[in-house]
Amino acid sequence: MERWATFDCYGTLIDWNAGIGAQLERVLGGSRDELLSRYHEVEPLVQSARPGASYREVMAAVLAALAAEQVVDLPESERDALGASLPEWPAFADVRAGLEECKRRGWKLAALTNSDRDLIEASEKVIGVPFDALVVASDIGSYKPAHRHWEAFLERTGADPAGQVHVAQSQFHDIVPAAELGIPSIWINRLGEQPVQAPTRELADVSRLADALDELVPGR
Repeated sequence: MERWATFDCYGTLIDWNAGIGAQLERVLGGSRDELLSRYHEVEPLVQSARPGASYREVMAAVLAALAAEQVVDLPESERDALGASLPEWPAFADVRAGLEECKRRGWKLAALTNSDRDLIEASEKVIGVPFDALVVASDIGSYKPAHRHWEAFLERTGADPAGQVHVAQSQFHDIVPAAELGIPSIWINRLGEQPVQAPTRELADVSRLADALDELVPGR
């Protein structure tokens, strides 16, 4: 049986808060923490209302909404500031070695991402470890926490669900729906948050991820 670790990317492997926070602060001014908090509130609303929109369009819509709330004039040249900067958002320092060790132990890696294909492919280069499969929101017309990402993953790979573990930072987008689907999960709690949904395992980063994965689905 093939063993698959499916991942959320942004916030789990790529430092989403650093990348997007820097742009929000640059374009809108004010408190980065407050802007990020508001972004986290508005983005799921846009994704739910426009499941067929590309992620670049979603980010632009949220940026425009935040600019309106802050009474900031958003120049046309800045409307795609988030999408344009995303390919440069950094990976967390623990990610490359952690994923390489998972691959060394025979795990296949898939990204289930609320993103666009060109954006996740750019982030894959930043991470430095190739995924074996990609399920991208703009390809399937659905955003997590809807279940379509996990359904499409099984359809495309033919993976045995008994060999799958989902790895993610976001409770809302990933850990809760994984529990609804009966998929074991490893919560990468980078922000020291309190859980809404108890994961199967909890880690602070992915440096020891391979050990946790092997505990859940031992190799043969």
